[in-house]
Amino acid sequence: MILSTLCYIEKDGKYLMLHRTKKKNDINKDKWLGIGGKFEKNESPEECILREVAEETGLMLKSYKLRCIVTYVSTTWETEYMYVFTSKDFTGNLIECNEGDLEWVNKKDVLRLNSWEGDKIFVKKIQEDDTFFTVKFEYDGEKLIRYDLREY
Repeated sequence: MILSTLCYIEKDGKYLMLHRTKKKNDINKDKWLGIGGKFEKNESPEECILREVAEETGLMLKSYKLRCIVTYVSTTWETEYMYVFTSKDFTGNLIECNEGDLEWVNKKDVLRLNSWEGDKIFVKKIQEDDTFFTVKFEYDGEKLIRYDLREY
């Protein structure tokens, strides 16, 4: 089981996106993602997202909001539970990321990027309303075969 976080950092109608191009053996190779990563030992979701954002971008989140919890089940990879945050409140200057290229992308264009099919579903939902939700995605390899989204 994998525990991870993801954050969609927003500025001027754009999200800061990471084009994953630099890591070897990366299941996200050539995909565009928000900012985040795996929990370290004894970290809370909040501690993880603050650390990951700082490490990957050089930015420090001043405030953030938990938007959804995602469960990924796959025939190929280990099950992953991901806490997804958004933030518009941060300080600092972007640094070079060792996992790929950082780019501010218009929110309306994010859904056209090469990303996981499930990611497009939850990003669209985050953009449409402010409701907290959970979603479970079931993949056969890289193909999304089923999902279940629940609002709270």
